[in-house]
Amino acid sequence: MSGLEGKVIVITGASSGIGEATAKLLAEQGAKLMLGARREERLAALVDDIGSAGGSAAYRVTDVTQRDQVKALADAATEVFGPVDVLINNAGLMPVSRMAEMKVDEWDRMVDVNIKGVLNGIAAVLTGMMERGNGHIINIASVASQKVMAAGAVYCGTKFAVRAITEGLRLEVGKNVRTTLISPGAVATELPQTISNPAAQQYVAGLYAKEAIDPVVIAQAIQFAIGQPDHVDVNDIVVRPTVQEF
Repeated sequence: MSGLEGKVIVITGASSGIGEATAKLLAEQGAKLMLGARREERLAALVDDIGSAGGSAAYRVTDVTQRDQVKALADAATEVFGPVDVLINNAGLMPVSRMAEMKVDEWDRMVDVNIKGVLNGIAAVLTGMMERGNGHIINIASVASQKVMAAGAVYCGTKFAVRAITEGLRLEVGKNVRTTLISPGAVATELPQTISNPAAQQYVAGLYAKEAIDPVVIAQAIQFAIGQPDHVDVNDIVVRPTVQEF
């Protein structure tokens, strides 16, 4: 048994990449999914694909920077499927740039999505999980949560914050709610497309083309963490391509 049968799982950033791969894999294991992202067409197609394969999923268009929208996503999961068992905070941006470029709007956006989006997700489900004495919050960080790279000061800062938030949450609620930090290396997703500097975008995209692993590998790590018995809490998983140095 996978341990996922019937679990109600909310995934943000579900319209592509890691979120999409995770939704498909967990649906195959019998989870009931509420999917959130900004691109409705992609969400609708994903829900149709899952349904056609015999899975159970619904969606709600969600901007994770808007606390009320994330709360509405969690509420919709409860209304359609029941109380939320697992939250996967997956939405994220990576518009890396050197600080001297002064891309302050991109800094703000990274803080809003990568940090506040995670906090909004936690706020939407934590009270209910604590009341029930059971639940699981999974935050998707990055290997950038462990080491700072040039041109990645702000991005790394947001991912260091996600690591700190996840560990702090574990210390506070770990007896009742499981917490997991997943830190992927280069994964074949749309992340490089968020880089606005053409040269930097081309460089990172080139590295990803050579090194990036399939998003399903991260989905399998998420499945592993969720599938453990309730008394087992897998707190920290790092998954990178074997050839990746950073």
